[in-house]
Amino acid sequence: MRKPTRQGVLDAAKSIAAILPPTPLLPVEIGGVQLHVKAESLQPVGAFKIRGGWWRLSNLSDEEKARGVVAVSSGNHAQGVAWAARRLGIDAAIVMPRNAPKVKLEATRALGAEIVLYDRPGEDRDEVAAREVEARGATLVHAFGDPWVIEGQGSAGVDIAAQLGRAPSRLVVCCGGGGLAAGLALACPESAIHVVEPHGWDMVGQAIAAGEIVRVGDNPPPTICDALQPDATKQVNLDVLQGRAEPGVTVTDEEVRAAQRFAFSNLNLVVEPGGAAALAAALASKVPLDEDSVIMVTGGNTEAASFAETIAAN
Repeated sequence: MRKPTRQGVLDAAKSIAAILPPTPLLPVEIGGVQLHVKAESLQPVGAFKIRGGWWRLSNLSDEEKARGVVAVSSGNHAQGVAWAARRLGIDAAIVMPRNAPKVKLEATRALGAEIVLYDRPGEDRDEVAAREVEARGATLVHAFGDPWVIEGQGSAGVDIAAQLGRAPSRLVVCCGGGGLAAGLALACPESAIHVVEPHGWDMVGQAIAAGEIVRVGDNPPPTICDALQPDATKQVNLDVLQGRAEPGVTVTDEEVRAAQRFAFSNLNLVVEPGGAAALAAALASKVPLDEDSVIMVTGGNTEAASFAETIAAN
């Protein structure tokens, strides 16, 4: 399998810069420290996933483009792939959980993608995707375990270094399968990488600690971070992060909600739960911070009613 590289990240950044403006780097004060938030929630699809979707699809051969793509996603990767597919004239089918947020299902359909629903829990989404790939002769665009996707996500780190005028000291990263964390590790080789996952879903942090893939337990706790629930990371992600990332940390639902409220009040950002995990860790003093730290706010695709309820709570 092809391995993601720093040169690939730099190439992805050039390609993405040609079609998308950089998202803002917003100053913020946390615990008396002035630092920055990278507002990837302001991407056209509301999440950083547009980066990996674009870089993967634009690297398909003409024959592969003609056969279409299949992706698996709870919503943000779905929209990133669907956005890129529409722009490049590629048919896209997205395997999504039936209980994905309605706003994400509707946005993916609106971008022209076909949605293939599966039951979560109950069905193995990778098996569903494999059947679709075989039936269609399509290319699988994995949400995090794909070298081009990793490189595309890492382009955010190239943006950050250019906007700061220097490499960040550390990047605090919302983490599902580890695609963004791995990409940022390649993009910013001098920066510490802190992966932040929901409590009970820290498959990347556990894998980094163990040096091998760790799968989620039989009865994992519920989490409001629907975007951060892969069963396990992939070897390609672990290979990049092993010996490179700091020990992982986890956040609770209440810490995530507090981060959503903070982002709304202090940054004028609407942030979905999974997109607020890194900020939650920073606010809860679970990661060290200095003036060259950057916190990734990765997505803003949240249901209006649940967001309003979170914001209204004290």
